[in-house]
Amino acid sequence: MRQGAFHGPDSGTAGKFMSESTDPKLAEIANKLCIGSFYRHVLLCIGETCCDSETGNAAWELLKRLLKDHQLSLSTAPGACYRTKVGCLRVCIQGPILVVYPEGTWYANMTVERIPRFVQEHLIEGREIPEWIFARNPLPLVQESAPRIELPRSDG
Repeated sequence: MRQGAFHGPDSGTAGKFMSESTDPKLAEIANKLCIGSFYRHVLLCIGETCCDSETGNAAWELLKRLLKDHQLSLSTAPGACYRTKVGCLRVCIQGPILVVYPEGTWYANMTVERIPRFVQEHLIEGREIPEWIFARNPLPLVQESAPRIELPRSDG
């Protein structure tokens, strides 16, 4: 894993909100979920176009349990992981599909048979499982201000 390539709990941004106008209820929910305190974000797609609901839900439940068992769902734990169940990552084949950020590692066929190895090797030991990876999209070093994107002007 690339060290220092993203904001984590020690970067000075954890638990802070970027706007004075943030809805207090939204801020309360974000604090409760410890958003801003995790090192990784694991998204598991269990959409019914890429896998059946039984397969997807079983993988999700096991992922949740293993993250808790290994204390990876605690925001204060080394290597803590935020997890999100999603309905579509737009791949729609060979699911459940799982993506890990900031590494941007995309895994296919993440069934209950694969989830334990994934948690142990990728999340705990920091070693990706190359034979399961079908795409990569690592996030760049986070900067305080995002670069401005200039769109072409239309003269019509």
